[in-house]
Amino acid sequence: WERIVKGAAMCESKRRSGKWEDENSSEDPSTWPCNIVYSVLDAMISFPPENRDVTFEALCNALVRRTVFVTGAVDMKGCPEADRGEVAFIGRSNVGKSSLVNMLTNRKSLAFTSKTPGKTQQFNYFAVNDKPDLERQIRFGDEVPGTKDLDAFYIVDLPGFGFAKVPQKQRQQWSDFMDEYLQYRATLRVVFHLIDARHGPTEEDGKIMQRVGRLLGNQQNRAKYVVILTKADKNVKGATLEKNPGKVTKSVLSKVVETMNTNRV
Repeated sequence: WERIVKGAAMCESKRRSGKWEDENSSEDPSTWPCNIVYSVLDAMISFPPENRDVTFEALCNALVRRTVFVTGAVDMKGCPEADRGEVAFIGRSNVGKSSLVNMLTNRKSLAFTSKTPGKTQQFNYFAVNDKPDLERQIRFGDEVPGTKDLDAFYIVDLPGFGFAKVPQKQRQQWSDFMDEYLQYRATLRVVFHLIDARHGPTEEDGKIMQRVGRLLGNQQNRAKYVVILTKADKNVKGATLEKNPGKVTKSVLSKVVETMNTNRV
């Protein structure tokens, strides 16, 4: 799968630069998906690969080429124009949302990480595969030419929920904004809910699932819901990516399934 992904990424690169040529094919590249690597990903769902980090790294490198912080929103009016798909990461404070965003984008400090919970104070928008000099335009106000790639999208890092030191008024504002965002952000495609693999879903996670189950799947928004279990390496002493990457206990997996069923997600 790694070789297929890299081969598809090379073809996609040629298509983006207008250099794609195939005398033996009558297909028009403009009729292809926004990124042909997504077609490979669809095939991988039908024929799952081995759980190899190099394969997933190749996918990330092919699908996430440029990333830049765009804005921090505290209400719907502050969100960027809904001109592309977006994926949102939600979960309790300090569950690893910002760390996951940094890993997926291959950037060490794109999203701020801290051992102190509650550092993400707004809905942080990151533009993926936008025009190459977008960062210069945002930082300095320069008008730069170019357009976003066909497979451009937004990553949205939401504030952590359940952190007691955040004032109640602010937590309520986040909660109201999240309800409105989940229900009416028509370009939202996937909601990734991060849960600590050491403990499984908490009461706060259950509340998030309940909210997602109530608000997603309506006429305005048909986004998918995906659970990601984080910090599995903390379950194993001396965990390493190569030999002992960590694990999730059966009891935690059962608890996740049970909580999802209870909250109808």
